[in-house]
Amino acid sequence: MRVMHVMESTIGGTRRHLVDLAGGLAERGLEVYLAVSAERQPDFRADLERLAAAGCHVRELAMVRSISPLRDARHLRALEGLLRTERPDIVHTHSSKGGVLGRAASIRSGIGRRVHTPHTLAFLFRDMFGPLKRRAFFELERRLGARTERVIAVSESEGRTVRESGIVASERVRVIPNGVEVGIAGDGPGDRPQGLDLSALDLDPDLPCAAVVGLLNVAKGQDLALDALADHPRLQLLIVGHGECRAALEERAERRGVAGRVRFLGFRPDVERILASVELLLLPSRWEGMPYVVLEAMAAGVPVVATPVDGALDVIEEGRCGWLASEISAAALSAALGRALALTRAERREVGERGRERVARHFTREAMVDAVVDLYRELL
Repeated sequence: MRVMHVMESTIGGTRRHLVDLAGGLAERGLEVYLAVSAERQPDFRADLERLAAAGCHVRELAMVRSISPLRDARHLRALEGLLRTERPDIVHTHSSKGGVLGRAASIRSGIGRRVHTPHTLAFLFRDMFGPLKRRAFFELERRLGARTERVIAVSESEGRTVRESGIVASERVRVIPNGVEVGIAGDGPGDRPQGLDLSALDLDPDLPCAAVVGLLNVAKGQDLALDALADHPRLQLLIVGHGECRAALEERAERRGVAGRVRFLGFRPDVERILASVELLLLPSRWEGMPYVVLEAMAAGVPVVATPVDGALDVIEEGRCGWLASEISAAALSAALGRALALTRAERREVGERGRERVARHFTREAMVDAVVDLYRELL
């Protein structure tokens, strides 16, 4: 079986998803072709080198997130040519730009059965796009959805969102949850990596410390985390990631009086060390599909406090293996944080251990890849 993946948004969780999936497909003997962009994060090329060494065929296209008619038309033609040359059985597209260009190229060339993984839906981002642009995004997704054999939702809650949106017939939606490596999920607490030296960051190692990990943008909600932090004067916070909102977030931390307890660490490739340094992971996101960082934290035995976004709703069982805010707001996130901080450290570790066991049972990379292969076979 020959499969071509098309993705522009090779960042964060979508990047992790593609790397895990493509590598797993190659391990199972599928011919894997990647038509991808490294424009957002040039270090993605290191991942591409590893995938090429594993047997994947890589074609880099300089696709960009913004709407760029001339560049987009050029990449559409390039994708059509690539499809005609390689003639994949399945064209699997990811996120907004890759989803539009990849499916349009497949439709125009008549090559490949089409599978799309949206990794959240852009037309729902009310805080990022105006109503006219969101309506245009919706219409485009609806028209392409009519010509798409399957849409993969990466969590049950995202599956409900996709079905309720009306962009594709409900029977064409398949839920295949994201998963992490079995080895990671199965490791014991003694196998955790060495954490950061918090005192070297001028933080108090005797006080609780949490982390927020993700791109610094409106969707990821770091502003909500800073506002919630103001209600908990003994809690310290590591903010990991880079993005366009960093300066605004640093200013907000000063304004809210929490800057002395917050450290902006920028992009870090060693997320496992961050997780080994903290007692809690905060997920203050406004939108998600199935956040990998939640799975990674739970697999590492770190309990999670999250907003009730898609994915988090599926993984976290309130009070048993984490805490969910009642709504997406700083006040609700603060209340959930309060429930977590009311426990002793030993009790929080018990919550983390239950989360680790849940990921090991239900959210593994092996199960994710196997389910995708089964879906491909259904279509051929």
